Amino acid sequence: MSFKIAIIGAGSVGFTKKLFTDILCVPEFSDIEFALTDLSEHNLQMIKAILDRIVEANKLPTRVTATTDRRKALEGARYVISCVRVGGLEAYADDIRIPLKYGIDQCVGDTICAGGILYGQRNIPVILDFCKDILEVAEPGAKFLNYANPMAMNTWAAIEYGKVDTVGLCHGVQHGAEQIAEVLGAKSHSELDYVCSGINHQTWFIDLRLNGRKIGKDELVAAFEAHPVYSQQEKLRIDVLKRFGVYSTESNGHLSEYLPWYRKRPDEITRWIDMSDWIHGETGGYLRYSTETRNWFETEYPQFLEAASKPLDVSKRSNEHASHILEALETNRVYRGHFNVKNTGIITNLPQDAIIESPGFVDRFGINMASDITLPEACAATCMASINVQRMSVHAAVTGDIDLLKLAVLHDPLVGAVSTPEEVWQMVDEMVVAQARWLPQYADAVPAAKERLSKSMVKTRDWAGAARRKVRSIEELRAEKTALKQAG
Repeated sequence: MSFKIAIIGAGSVGFTKKLFTDILCVPEFSDIEFALTDLSEHNLQMIKAILDRIVEANKLPTRVTATTDRRKALEGARYVISCVRVGGLEAYADDIRIPLKYGIDQCVGDTICAGGILYGQRNIPVILDFCKDILEVAEPGAKFLNYANPMAMNTWAAIEYGKVDTVGLCHGVQHGAEQIAEVLGAKSHSELDYVCSGINHQTWFIDLRLNGRKIGKDELVAAFEAHPVYSQQEKLRIDVLKRFGVYSTESNGHLSEYLPWYRKRPDEITRWIDMSDWIHGETGGYLRYSTETRNWFETEYPQFLEAASKPLDVSKRSNEHASHILEALETNRVYRGHFNVKNTGIITNLPQDAIIESPGFVDRFGINMASDITLPEACAATCMASINVQRMSVHAAVTGDIDLLKLAVLHDPLVGAVSTPEEVWQMVDEMVVAQARWLPQYADAVPAAKERLSKSMVKTRDWAGAARRKVRSIEELRAEKTALKQAG
């Protein structure tokens, strides 16, 4: 087979390498072209050198090109994969820093909440530019695979306004299933069968079976509470399981910021999170992790390049959906996964226009979603709160309506639990002004926002959050990795 895959945001070096090696684990795909594109020529050249080394070491005919000219990369592409973060870590720091001034403590801030909504405002205009290019220069009928957060908002915009065949992909379902298999004592993940349904980062294991035996709430709660690690790392997630009756796919830290109950008071935050790793609830945890990862990669790049000389190991193919979807579409080997698509009746008690995450099967005929799924009422109610925020956020991003943007932030569950309307209005003005260079749709609104800020009487605080850690130096990271290696 010979076709072209374009990867936008390919400077996300580690993730691009994973997608690349996964796809090359499919024997039929050795003779394809990968077209990498990114705003950073520096990052592009680093990842191209790594991928070229993999191709050379494995004596493959695979072609790798790299360009900052996005349209050139997209020309003739059958598949387009996006993993962009518009504004990079600089804008992301504002997504965490500014809401903290108004008492809003986020762990990740890339899905909803104040940070996730502003992230969507930056990404959506760019996503729509991608869609325009795909329609004009990619292979007719090209499929757009979106890995970028905020997943639901980006996918919603691409489908509703971009008019491109789009699917959103995430790995939360797989990670949750791995946990469940472990606590239930499964010998392998294949022993666990499950149906997850909901929306991205709020998907629920509504049917669980271990070797065909149905697993109920009480058994699952007991299994998690007996686990020496997860009982501490997933305290909030286990509490939701007890109250809702089903387990959420999302991590303790992620889940905490989509709900109005666990992060609204500093003393409550420390009660429910775990500081053993960023993903369990640390304030700005993913920002710290992303910053450290970038710094580590820049410093240790020669080691990454050397590691690329090893032969491909098909057994290490990851459970990221992209390679499996492409394999199913091109070879007709059926793949079952959980995908982000427009609802259209798939989940009976969520809106038709919402982007849902639910089971589907892929073959040569496309992605075929299982339908007629009804969520437990509490799960549907929680999803609905986020869907309403997502809908307003997408429409605000497309129209540049700052008043609608403020209403979207006001209706966010955690923001509403913490902040007053006056605080929300000022916070959004402050975030839009701070990020104006990445928000072209709000250019006309920025002068008035600056004027309002100059006259505002709303008080803010100088607060680092309830559980903040400093970014570690390269020396600290190296010492920690050495200690872990020696201990292992």
